[in-house]
Amino acid sequence: MPESQNIEWKSKWKGEYLEWICGYANAQGGKIYIGCDDNGNIIGISNAGKLLEDIPNKIREAMGIIVGVNLCEEYGKEYIEIDVPTYPIGISYKGVYYYRSGSTRQVLNGPALEAFLMRKRGATWDNLPLPAFSLDDVDDTIVEHFKKWASKKGRIDKSVLDEPKDVLMEKLHLMNGSYLTNAAMLLFAKDPEKWQLGAYVKIGYFETDADLMYQDEIHGSILEQIDQIVELVYLKYMKAKITYEGMQRIERYFVPEDALREALLNALCHKQYQSGVPIQISVYEDKLYIANCGCLPENWTLENLMHKHASSPYNPNIAHVFYLAGFIESWGRGIEKICSACKKDGVPQPVYTINPGDIMIEFTAPEDRIVRSVTHRVTDRVTDRVTDSVTDNERDLLSLLAEDPGYTMPKLSEKMGISRKTVAQRLKRLKEKGIIERIGSDRKGYWKINN
Repeated sequence: MPESQNIEWKSKWKGEYLEWICGYANAQGGKIYIGCDDNGNIIGISNAGKLLEDIPNKIREAMGIIVGVNLCEEYGKEYIEIDVPTYPIGISYKGVYYYRSGSTRQVLNGPALEAFLMRKRGATWDNLPLPAFSLDDVDDTIVEHFKKWASKKGRIDKSVLDEPKDVLMEKLHLMNGSYLTNAAMLLFAKDPEKWQLGAYVKIGYFETDADLMYQDEIHGSILEQIDQIVELVYLKYMKAKITYEGMQRIERYFVPEDALREALLNALCHKQYQSGVPIQISVYEDKLYIANCGCLPENWTLENLMHKHASSPYNPNIAHVFYLAGFIESWGRGIEKICSACKKDGVPQPVYTINPGDIMIEFTAPEDRIVRSVTHRVTDRVTDRVTDSVTDNERDLLSLLAEDPGYTMPKLSEKMGISRKTVAQRLKRLKEKGIIERIGSDRKGYWKINN
């Protein structure tokens, strides 16, 4: 049996393994075998009897917990099995909280430790009271937007939506005692970053991992961020593959809108906002990443995530309001919907990566959806056949037509920073050379680059 998240092979006992035991107790539990090589082969130990007595005492004295310590024998060789259960409370060793993540031992501190201890107590960060945030800070415009969305979806009684603002906050479970909560602040404050740093989304376009070309930030209530993000990604960051069937213009992106929206909603609902780190969207010509500071629910693995599962939001109060507004479902179907949208649109399934401090989803483009960047000057097929027959200015124009054959004369003029008359002259020369031709009318047609 190979080493895994829950199994470690050790040739001999060392005191530092108490840290590993602490990490197992705080995570999903696990087993350490003493007297085995790195491949799990039993090599035996000479002091098994003494360890059988010493190890339980050391663990109890250091952490105050009881674990199973068993003497095993195979092929005449003795070895020790240390069976650590998962504990419902946080366990520390010498004042330090360790956590098993994958095959590594993590030290919890700062926001990660705070979130861990709250989970162990059954509390959530989004339900913590925020005395500094009052009803005067709740933006009435955002409240009205929510009422409109919720009324249209019909998931909340209309009489509740007619209640005064203070009563509505209580009915939405956004009060903790007499105080509004962190969830209320993120959902209904015009500027949540006044109370919580990093409560925004950062978008960047990359030519390579090291070359950031441009970026934007989306701020404000997380209820209103989602539409702004989707609109900005499609209008500015992702380029559609433009094709024509007869006169019908067809735009196809490599990330379906339903999949992108669901992935963003997942990030907003499951983010560890106390980290102070924004959600980050990295867009390339052939891939898109969404990175989010968060973690899987207790005892979950990537396999649990990718199969049918119950809804277990990291921020249940935020998720509840998103549900009432009609943004999400309540059955843990987010990833299923993302995968279904990708399958329906004929693009690859997304890939999830679970890191100790964040979760990332990656969408990749099939070859027939990749639109080469304008900085490449022209697409590959144009470059292959157009050499000395065009000027550099005409080549710039061709690159735009390769990007979108439906660009109008005013649009080409705007993008190139030249007059319409100059655009018309260059188009005429390209037509005379037989490189392009006009399909359809001036107003509704498009430019075809001849093969």
